[in-house]
Amino acid sequence: MLDSVRTQLTLWYTGVLALVLVAFSFGVHALLARNLHERLDAGLRAAVEAMIASLAHEIAEGEPVQLAAESTVQDLYFPHQALAIFDAEGRLLAERHSSDQKTARLPASNLVSERQVYLFTERDPSRGDDDLRVAARRVDIAHGGPTYLIAVSQSFETVTDELEALRQVFFIAVPLILVLAGLGGWFLARKSLAPVLKMSQQARRIGAENLEERLPVVNPRDELGRLAVVFNELLSRLSAAFAGQRQFMADASHELRTPLSVMQTAADVTLEQPQRAEDEYRDSLKMIAEQTRRLTRVVEDMFTLARVDAGSHRLRPSQLYLDELLAETARAAGVLASRKGVTVELLPATETPYEGDEDLLRQMLMNLLDNAIKHTPPGGRVGLSLARSQAQCVIEIADTGDGIPVEAQPRIFERFYRVNKARSRAENGRGGGAGLGLAIARWIAEAHNGSLILERSDHTGSAFAVRLPAIYKS
Repeated sequence: MLDSVRTQLTLWYTGVLALVLVAFSFGVHALLARNLHERLDAGLRAAVEAMIASLAHEIAEGEPVQLAAESTVQDLYFPHQALAIFDAEGRLLAERHSSDQKTARLPASNLVSERQVYLFTERDPSRGDDDLRVAARRVDIAHGGPTYLIAVSQSFETVTDELEALRQVFFIAVPLILVLAGLGGWFLARKSLAPVLKMSQQARRIGAENLEERLPVVNPRDELGRLAVVFNELLSRLSAAFAGQRQFMADASHELRTPLSVMQTAADVTLEQPQRAEDEYRDSLKMIAEQTRRLTRVVEDMFTLARVDAGSHRLRPSQLYLDELLAETARAAGVLASRKGVTVELLPATETPYEGDEDLLRQMLMNLLDNAIKHTPPGGRVGLSLARSQAQCVIEIADTGDGIPVEAQPRIFERFYRVNKARSRAENGRGGGAGLGLAIARWIAEAHNGSLILERSDHTGSAFAVRLPAIYKS
């Protein structure tokens, strides 16, 4: 139960709200208590000042001190306050009890001054539950004559009653608010997380066999909607990856099945008769060797692409010269081209230092040259050039073949894709034609932070361009 996100959100929400309400309650209680005590002290000061004014008025009219004191306490009526007037020696001249029969008590005479009212708290001996707040002041009515002590006291009962009523309200209201807030938080959490529950149920049903399904997106603008959109994009990438993997396996099986079938047929035909001429055995072994070379080439290319997809194919960069590398690959490709009657021409190039994986770069160039030679008819020409600028090095391989059909041009870098499958199989004696060369060449260029594109392709031939960043400058 506690593992549920809804429960955790509700508990956190309720807990935080409880802390806020408790802090708010203590703050309100403390503020009200301070205001009530200040109001109590203000009332006591006002009563003291009123008694002083009334006593001075009575004495000024010629009343004896005793009668003036009695008249003062009788004329002034403060229901919750006890009034008392003492002479300089602390003898009681007159007093009036409060409505709850409290009496005003006098503090030590040395604590009472003539300049300001002295306030203190005293325990009520008659009722231990409530303390008394006492205000006292010494006053000289005749300015040089006898002094009098004025005392006013009031119980804290009104203050404690109001604070107790406030605490009762808090004791009832705070738990009720927390219960209502908890129920509301549970409802809101359940409603807010309902899309997550739907997404989790849908995600549980999605497997490798139904990757085309997607999570429901209720509101693509909120956080959960964006999460669902991102997850759907991930499913799209996984679906594409699975589709590519299935296609790769199907294409690989097809490419491997053909040479194996040819090898098995050649061997079966040769072994049908117990005795054959030496030339027949040689022809069979020659055919098997050709198919073995093709299988080797396909398996090596597949292994390279598998390592690329797994991210385990690491570059081994070293310092080299691109112009020398082009010259070497042109000479090697010239040997293959001469068997078909195709000429490989290398245009002059300036010295071009570079840093990269020499073996991979050589494989990229050989794949491109091999592809150009295969699609160039006898008597044709394959050109190889290197141009260098401040920012990049551009290698161009152009042929004089028939060109690539427009509808096939966007797919030529796909794995196992071949424009003319019949011709590719007819020319697979050299171990090529599986449709992996251009895919590997593009990966090699991109692994060097470069690119491989088809610059042009028409009836005059095709031209591929490799653009590599110029890492070293002469």
